[in-house]
Amino acid sequence: MSQKGPKPAVQGGSPVFSNANSKEVPLRCVRWITKRPSWHPYALGMAQRLVIPSREEVEAELSVARSWWQFSVRFNVAISQSVPVARMHERESEGVVMRWGLAQKTACGSINFTNCGSVRCDALKSVQDLHRMWTHGQRGIVPLAGFYAWQRAPAGYHQPHYVRLVNRAVFGVAALWERAEANDEVIESCALITVDANPLVTQIDPTTGQMPAILRSEDYDAWLSSSAHQAHELLGPYPHTRMVCHPVAPYVNHLEFDEPSLIRPVDR
Repeated sequence: MSQKGPKPAVQGGSPVFSNANSKEVPLRCVRWITKRPSWHPYALGMAQRLVIPSREEVEAELSVARSWWQFSVRFNVAISQSVPVARMHERESEGVVMRWGLAQKTACGSINFTNCGSVRCDALKSVQDLHRMWTHGQRGIVPLAGFYAWQRAPAGYHQPHYVRLVNRAVFGVAALWERAEANDEVIESCALITVDANPLVTQIDPTTGQMPAILRSEDYDAWLSSSAHQAHELLGPYPHTRMVCHPVAPYVNHLEFDEPSLIRPVDR
């Protein structure tokens, strides 16, 4: 299943980009076509593209007792695609691969594949489905190298930015995970948890007011194994002084591109 970003609009005479695996594609910038609500339990528009490190880099940062996961470095991961997740299972940590974007069983017995890739921290106790996952300890950690955020330019388009941490090549983001079973099909999925945005993320995109809940390395074990109350205390904005960002080319808007050049800085 392919998950596309917001509908793009071509600004004037757009240049094109081509590679060995695709035809020429116009270089386009994103323009939102929907109006976001002031508050929603799901963090709409927040971190719609992720960068996943290599398995070797992840396991050097995030140790698990059972490493079932198989994945490789990715530079343009979208909702509905697979991401590595660390979680607890039978009192042991394990690394698995899940669908990014919650998949939930419906009342009629089918599985609903949603575009819910992020959930707000302040909705964990108030939204029924999220509260169930939260109280059942269905917490995970998604290891990232960075993520993309879009800034509205004066001309009306949205300029993508790559956001990463200072002196942390890999970092873990708090997540909830879900297991849905229907008609002999089992889908495990996850959503990132978001918290109030720090000044750096707010400067890029002030409309959501949210950012991924980045965990400190020393809090990984506590996040996975502690009580819900103790885990909630670990959620908060990551210090903006320990983060950096830069604008990147709009190729990230197209899922056919997934290569290191996506995170290279470009002039505004």
